[in-house]
Amino acid sequence: MTKTSSKILYIILLGICFYFPFLGGVHLFDWDEINFAESAREMILTGNYSRVQIDFKPFWEKPPLFFWMQTAAMHIFGINEFAARFPNACVGVLTLLILFLIGKKLKDNTFGFIWALMYLGAFTPHLYFKSGIIDPTFNLCIFLGIYFFFRAKIEPKKSMPNTLLAGVFIGLAILTKGPVGGLIWALTVFFYIVSTKFKQSVKWKEILIFGISCLLVASIWFANELINNGFWFINEFITYQIRLFSTPDAGHGQPFYYHFVVVLIGCFPISIFAIRAFTYSHAKIDSAFTELTAFVPWMKTTFWVVMILFSIVTTKIVHYSSMSYFPVSFLAAKFLYDWLNERATWNKWVSFGILSIGFILSLVLAAVPYVGMHTQEIIPFIKDPFAVKNLEAVVDWHIYEMFIGIVYFAVIVFAVAFLRKQSKKAFIYTLSLATAVCLFLFGAIVVPKIERYTQGAAIDFYESKRGQDVYIHVLGFKSYAHLFYFQKPVSKVSAEKGEAYEDWLLNGKVDKPVFFVTKFDRYEEYRNHPNLELIKEENGFVFLKRRNDTKNLFLK
Repeated sequence: MTKTSSKILYIILLGICFYFPFLGGVHLFDWDEINFAESAREMILTGNYSRVQIDFKPFWEKPPLFFWMQTAAMHIFGINEFAARFPNACVGVLTLLILFLIGKKLKDNTFGFIWALMYLGAFTPHLYFKSGIIDPTFNLCIFLGIYFFFRAKIEPKKSMPNTLLAGVFIGLAILTKGPVGGLIWALTVFFYIVSTKFKQSVKWKEILIFGISCLLVASIWFANELINNGFWFINEFITYQIRLFSTPDAGHGQPFYYHFVVVLIGCFPISIFAIRAFTYSHAKIDSAFTELTAFVPWMKTTFWVVMILFSIVTTKIVHYSSMSYFPVSFLAAKFLYDWLNERATWNKWVSFGILSIGFILSLVLAAVPYVGMHTQEIIPFIKDPFAVKNLEAVVDWHIYEMFIGIVYFAVIVFAVAFLRKQSKKAFIYTLSLATAVCLFLFGAIVVPKIERYTQGAAIDFYESKRGQDVYIHVLGFKSYAHLFYFQKPVSKVSAEKGEAYEDWLLNGKVDKPVFFVTKFDRYEEYRNHPNLELIKEENGFVFLKRRNDTKNLFLK
C-alpha cells in the first residue's frame, strides 16, 4: 500500500469512527435540526419532493437539496435522528478526504494530512458533521466552487473544465441554501481580482461557462418550481432572503464583531494557528512559486468576504459564518506545515492563545457536569424563570464527566509545553486527535443530559401522543418539535385555516382532542382561558388540553 493510499484509509477510518457513532443518541434540537428533518419527513408523507413544506404549508426559506439527502437516509434508516444526521456524517468523511486530496495536489501528502486533521480536530467544524443542519453540505459546495475556479486561473489549458466544475458546485450550493452561495463565490472572485490590482481577470468565456453550468444545476428545482407553481413561491423565497439580510430575527440581532468571536472560540485550536498565518508573508518564505502559495490569497479573501458579509447582515446566527471554517483550517494547516519545515516560527502569542482559549473551553466542558450536580445552589442566581424550571429536570450526573474537560486541558498543556519542543508532528497529531476525542466523549455522554433540561419534557409528551388521533399545538413560542416528534399525519386543516388555525384549536368546534404546550413564562397569558385545562407542569413546560364541555361536543 502506498503512502497516499494508507493516509486516505486513515482519514476515512477517522471520519467513520468520529462522525457516525451516537448520531441518534440525542433528540434533534429545535429549531434548525428539527425544522429540516420535519421538511424531509413531510416530503415522504406527501410524496411531494419538489415542494418544501413545514406543517404541510409551503416553506420558502430553503431549497430542497439537503432535504432530498435526508429523505434518502430516512427511506433507508427510518424517520429518526440517525437518518436526519446521516447525510452530514457522510459529508464529513467526504470533506476530510477532499481536503487531503486537494492539499496533496497543492503541495504533498503531509500538508493534505495536516489539513484534514485540523478540520477533524476543531470544535465547531467537528460538531457540525454530527448535526442535522444544512451548512456542512452548503459550505463544501461553495469551497469546491472557489477551488475549481482557482484551478481554472492557474491552469489556463484546463480553464474550461475547471470553470464548468466551479459552476456545477455553486449551482449545488444554491440548491442547498439559496442565492447566498453564489454571492459568496462572486464576492470572493471579485475581491481577489481587486487584491491583485486587476492583474488577474475573468474572461467572458469563463463567465458564460460558469453561468450556464450554475444555472442549469440550480434550475433542477428553481425552473421546475417556476413552471409548475408560477412566481408566487419564488417571490416569497426571494423576499425571505432579502428580509434575512436586512432585518434581525428575534433573538439574533448581535453586535458587528459577533462572528469574529464565534470563529475565534468555536474554531479552536485552528483559529489560533490561522491568526499566526495572517502575520507573515507566505510568498516570501517559499523559495519558488507553488500552488499552495498561490491558494493562500484565495483563502484569505474567502475568509474576509464571509466574516464581513455576515457581520453586516443583521440576522446573526452561529452557523452563518461556518463557511470560514475552510479558509481558517487551510491557513492553520499552512502555518503548521511551514513551522514543521522551519519556514515559520512559533511565538509566545501562539502558546498564549492555545492555553488561554483552551482553558476557557475546558472550563466550560468541566463546568457543565458540575452545574448539573449543583443546580439547587445555582438556581438563586438565575433570573430567567423558564431556565430555572428547566433545571428542575431530574438528570443523573457523575463526577467523572468533569474529567472530559480537565483531561483535555491537561493534554493541551502537555502538548504545548513538551511535545511542541520534542516532536512537532506528535504535537499536531496529539492536539487535533485530543480535541476530536474530547468532543466525541462530550457529545456521547454530556449532550444528551443537556438536552433533557432544554426540551426533554416537551419531546417526551409529543412522543407519548404519537399515533393518537389528536391535535398537538404549541402556544406562545416557536417550535417544530411537536410536528416531528408527534409525527403529525398529513393534514390540510392547518394550511386551510392559515393564521386562524390556533384560534380554531383554542375556541372552535374541533373534531378530536386538542393538546397544547406552552412555556412556564408564557403560561400566564393562557392560565384563565375558559377552554383550557391544565394537565401538568414539568421542567419549564406547561401541558394543557381543551376542556370537555358543551361547546366542544367532539372531545372525549
